[in-house]
Amino acid sequence: MSITATIIAYNEAENIQACIDSVRPVCAEVVVIVDNKTTDATAAIAEAAGAVLIYSDYLGDGPQKALGAQHARHDWVLSIDADERLEADAVAAILALDLEHTEVDAYSLHRRNFVDRHWIRAAGFYPDDVVRLYHKGRAAYLPKKGHSSVAAKKIVALDAHLSHFTYRDYRHWVERINALSSRDAWAMYDRGRGPSRSAPTLHALTALLRKLIFKGGLFQGQDGMTVAVTTAFHAYMKYLKLNELHEQKAREKQDT
Repeated sequence: MSITATIIAYNEAENIQACIDSVRPVCAEVVVIVDNKTTDATAAIAEAAGAVLIYSDYLGDGPQKALGAQHARHDWVLSIDADERLEADAVAAILALDLEHTEVDAYSLHRRNFVDRHWIRAAGFYPDDVVRLYHKGRAAYLPKKGHSSVAAKKIVALDAHLSHFTYRDYRHWVERINALSSRDAWAMYDRGRGPSRSAPTLHALTALLRKLIFKGGLFQGQDGMTVAVTTAFHAYMKYLKLNELHEQKAREKQDT
C-alpha cells in the first residue's frame, strides 16, 4: 500500500526489527528517525531491514515524529513507536481501507499495553485509543515536546489493535517514569511554565483520584492500583523536577 511507516528510535536494538516486520505487510516504505545519541545497533539493524535512516538530535516527541513525516515519500503515514507492533487484526483492517478515495483524515487503533507479557487493562490502560495512520496533508502531530498526538478533523476508529511492549518489568516501569518525568519537566520549562510548591502535590492527587475513581482503578485489583500510583508518581516527579530546574537556573544566573 502507499503508506510510509515512521519510527522514532533511541537505543532500540532489541525492538526495531520486530517493529519493522510488523508494518511491512501494509507499508511500502519504512523511515526510522535515529536519535543522534543512540549507541547501540539500532541503525544497523534498521538499515539491514531496508529502512530509510534519518539522523537527528532529539527535538521532542511531536517535532521528532513530524520530522519523519517530512521524509515520507507517501501521503499516508503510519506512525509507530519502536516498542509497538501492528497486530494481525490491524494489518487486515488497514489492508481493507481505500485510502486513495477516502475523505477520512486519520485512523485510530486500540493499543494494548504490556508489562513483560502481562496485558494491563485497568484504569484507562485499555483500550487506550491512539491515532497513528494519517494523511500528512490533512493531519499532523502537534508540536508538543512531551506526549504529542495527531491533530485531525475527521478521525475514524478502527476496531483493531496495536501492541505496546511498554515495560520489560516493574523496575523498568519506575526507570521510565524517572526518564519521562525529566523530559516532561524540560518541556514545561521550555514552554515557560513557572515553579509552584503546591503543583507536585496537587497534580499527583488529581492523577490518583482520576485513575482510582473516574477510571475505576479502585475496583480493578493490583493492576488498577499500580496504574494509579505510578501515574500519580509521574505527575509528582515532573512538577518537582520543574521546580528544581527553576532553582538551578536561578542559581546559574546568580553565579554569572
